[in-house]
Amino acid sequence: MKICQLCSIDFVLHHFIQPLAEATAAAGHDVTCVCADGPLVAKVRAAGLRVETAPLARSFDLRAHWRAYRHLRDFFRREKFDLVHVHNPVAALIGRAAAWRAGVPRIVYTAHGFYFHEAMPWPKRRLFIALEWLAGRVTDVLFTQAEEDADAARRYRLCRGGVVQAIGNGVDPGRFHPAPTGDDTRARLRAALGTPEDAPVIVMTGRLVAEKGYPELFEAMRAVDAHLWIAGARLPSDHAGSIAGEVDKVEADPALASRIRFLGYRADMPDILRAADLFTLPSHREGMPRSIIEAMMTGYPSPRR
Repeated sequence: MKICQLCSIDFVLHHFIQPLAEATAAAGHDVTCVCADGPLVAKVRAAGLRVETAPLARSFDLRAHWRAYRHLRDFFRREKFDLVHVHNPVAALIGRAAAWRAGVPRIVYTAHGFYFHEAMPWPKRRLFIALEWLAGRVTDVLFTQAEEDADAARRYRLCRGGVVQAIGNGVDPGRFHPAPTGDDTRARLRAALGTPEDAPVIVMTGRLVAEKGYPELFEAMRAVDAHLWIAGARLPSDHAGSIAGEVDKVEADPALASRIRFLGYRADMPDILRAADLFTLPSHREGMPRSIIEAMMTGYPSPRR
């Protein structure tokens, strides 16, 4: 089959979609990945995958979305894909419309968590459910990562094809596993990060946005005798609430600044996890977060901890 994997940004493509694209290509299919241009596109191409860029924008700019729709529609018509598989709310909405208009035979949507949620004001919530319903009129198969989202998709009839399946999430056990006997990762990383080897260390990974629960976590750390490592960054395309003010307060407070480390974007998360003692994810909302599974695969909890 000739398959297109479409997502909004290069970060999602590299960290979430690339393994799927590689496995599909290895099975003998002709796979093309599409996302907005970004620095991680080169890494995906270096892995041997074809990547095309499109003017996708994570915003409410209707003119930008119209340009993206026209670009994708024309691209799908030229390529004549057998199947278009879309990810992320914006790319999924625009991509499904473009694929339908281009006459793509099969359209599949993996919802990595719906944009609408219970805490959203009801007019906004109903608007986004309506948009998902409209896009669902041209959707043959809808996958979710959590059973709760699959139930919502069935309840709101978000898939015309009627195939709605919770497929969960997963990680690579070749990367995320407990430290082997004699491994010096814990001591080496703690020394590099200026953290005592015997200090309790809590680790969190996630985008630096308020809905991940950072303000509450920073406040809770005042009463916790431990160090906190935060691995993650705010994406340039993020529109979620900023925590810049809370970060400034942490860095200005000696009681917190000495125990909270902002590590930024890290490519060595298995080592970071193996060097810590406890994982936390105080998000306001999640589907089936991969970070928790990564922590569990790395050995949390572990007898040595």
